[in-house]
Amino acid sequence: MVTGQAGPCVGNIVAVPRLNFTGLCLQDGPLAIRVADYASVFSAGVSAGATWDKDLMYERGHAMGVEFKAKGAHVALGPVAGPLGRSAYAGRNWEGFSSDPYLSGVAMEKTINGHQDAGVQACAKHWVANEQEIQRNPVYSLNISTVKTSNALSSNLDDRTMHELYMWPFANAVKAKAASFMCSYQRINGSYGCQNSAAQNGLLKTELGFQGYIMSDWGATHSGVASIEAGLDMNMPGGLGSYGLNFGVPSFFGGNVTLAVNNGTLDISRVDDMVVRIMTPYYWLGQDKDFPSVDPSTPDMNTFSPRSSWTRNFTFTGERSRDVRGNHGELIRRHGAAGTVLLKNADTALPLKAPKNIAVFGSDAGQPTQSSVLNQDNYEYGALFAGGGSGTGQFTYLVTPLQALQARAQEDKALVQYFLNNTLIANTNISTLLLPRGVPDVCIVMLKTWSAEGEDRDHLASDWDGDEVVESVAKYCNNTVVVTHSSGVNTLPWSDHPNVTAILAAHYPGQESGNSLVDLLYGDVNPSGHLPYTIAMNGTDYNAPPTTGINSTGFDDWQSYFEEKLEIDYRYFDAHNMTVRYEFGFGLSYTTFNMSGLELSPLANDITSIPEDLPIQPGGNPALWAPLYNATISVSNAGSVAGAAVPQLYVGLPSSAPSGTPLRQLRGFEKVFLEQGESQTVSFELMRRDLSYWDIVSQQWVIPEGEFTVYVGWSSRDFALQDTFTVVSA
Repeated sequence: MVTGQAGPCVGNIVAVPRLNFTGLCLQDGPLAIRVADYASVFSAGVSAGATWDKDLMYERGHAMGVEFKAKGAHVALGPVAGPLGRSAYAGRNWEGFSSDPYLSGVAMEKTINGHQDAGVQACAKHWVANEQEIQRNPVYSLNISTVKTSNALSSNLDDRTMHELYMWPFANAVKAKAASFMCSYQRINGSYGCQNSAAQNGLLKTELGFQGYIMSDWGATHSGVASIEAGLDMNMPGGLGSYGLNFGVPSFFGGNVTLAVNNGTLDISRVDDMVVRIMTPYYWLGQDKDFPSVDPSTPDMNTFSPRSSWTRNFTFTGERSRDVRGNHGELIRRHGAAGTVLLKNADTALPLKAPKNIAVFGSDAGQPTQSSVLNQDNYEYGALFAGGGSGTGQFTYLVTPLQALQARAQEDKALVQYFLNNTLIANTNISTLLLPRGVPDVCIVMLKTWSAEGEDRDHLASDWDGDEVVESVAKYCNNTVVVTHSSGVNTLPWSDHPNVTAILAAHYPGQESGNSLVDLLYGDVNPSGHLPYTIAMNGTDYNAPPTTGINSTGFDDWQSYFEEKLEIDYRYFDAHNMTVRYEFGFGLSYTTFNMSGLELSPLANDITSIPEDLPIQPGGNPALWAPLYNATISVSNAGSVAGAAVPQLYVGLPSSAPSGTPLRQLRGFEKVFLEQGESQTVSFELMRRDLSYWDIVSQQWVIPEGEFTVYVGWSSRDFALQDTFTVVSA
């Protein structure tokens, strides 16, 4: 029950026939059921975060849960709030939602509710302070695969930073009653995450009231009894040993758990606790009743634990290669468009007005050279719709930008020329490539940025000479529209080029990518995405790069000191009054929105500085989730077309808050669809934790006395309304 074994799924808890328990199937990942055929590839977490749409986040999570369940997976290994996005260079930022803990927390809660309403257990990961890929695992001796020669990186951070940034979205996950958590590979303040009692027993299970089970990341278990007593409930993948290194090495758990109980090293009550935590979600979600069997095609696709590694026999029933996609293609198409951010639209270059001569440039436009190729390096040719590693998916079909543009152009009897070799484009006079029909009506440049598990990004530019491609095209074409498919931040040094008329950050939109893009380009859908991170002027402007090199070979040399504390992303740029290219929360539309009438009203009398000491519930002290203030505004569509507005609320704490408190922080947002001329009232509830800071002395969330400033606007730097209220603590 507590130890994984090799089997058809990425993680397997084997059946116990005498108890009529058929086992648990755990499957990647945060954007698709990865080890599966005839399943959908949804938009990535970063795309969902860029929608700023709570309903969409739930809809996406629910649709994914439906597919996981139909393929026989009990546990979906997602969603992701670690990495949060401390570093713009981190290789797995795209699996999560945003570098802001509030936005990420809402997305976690909505996604988990969606998964579990569909009957599938969610697994929030990676707990906690897992903010880079470099040296995430220890290095082992080449001769003795169980002997470490270098410890994994240690994420070293203070208590306040832990609570206000990295724990924050996970608190939402616990409040949503996530069935499980996955502990992380790296060390936390010197101790491995999966045997860190302060993080697991103290913060997660006690302070946040987490009632589910903690599983290890694959191969992140480095001890037996020590990990169990530190709060680890399930060892994955179990008997496979340390992931990627010593397959076949016996598990630290397994028979060692029985041995530890029998020799008195481990109390049987702790084992009972582990099993109760594992089994409770199974019954709570009704997985003991008529749950689909694992699709018989699954083991043939699972390269992680092939049949030759199995030590148990598995019986497969039910239809093979079940098509579980339903109508999710239509949903993914909408979601991909909603997660695309319009960054520039000079002279209303977009939407396109039935151009007759279209030129498409870039290696990101066309079909890949092979199907299902996302887990590869050097992805030079072919459209990129998702990142690599355990968080990717297997495409049943792809709709490329070029394919969708050609289909749309055919309706207008338009010409589409295309050039897919970036090296050629960057080093050629563009006019010599084009048919002699004059400058195209529009030149669409498709750029991409690869990112994957196991490695961090070397730079924040587009891959494959993308910046040079833009410069080459824009030198000739005076209506150059640039589209990026990226894991996150690209620095876009050509954004002010007068011939670059429009920029769309399309992130990783999933299998309907081309259709999502064309819907936006031609105005069938009004852009409504907003940045879930900040785009700085230069890559060197970011203050928290991953640890990329160590000058000595000491066992514990890999250390990452979170010296920036609370100053990540917009908090950092605001604190130092730095110019950025596009700020957090920024996003344009084809229409114009206005807001007015900010009103602030208290929802509680005699607000105390310290929360009432209530019994802990999932999410922590329920007093922290109590609404204390309400803000209302009126939002109107003053433009000529319907669209969705995203009003955002930020709070600045009083001057009595401790040193290092950010100038302002996101504490509310809504997405509101408005017809032309329509107005709606929008409300934001501010909870106690929204108005608090973590006090390291009292070990409490504390509301500071004094004047709070509430800012409401369209981004972290574009505020239309501002007001204050004062709290005199009772």
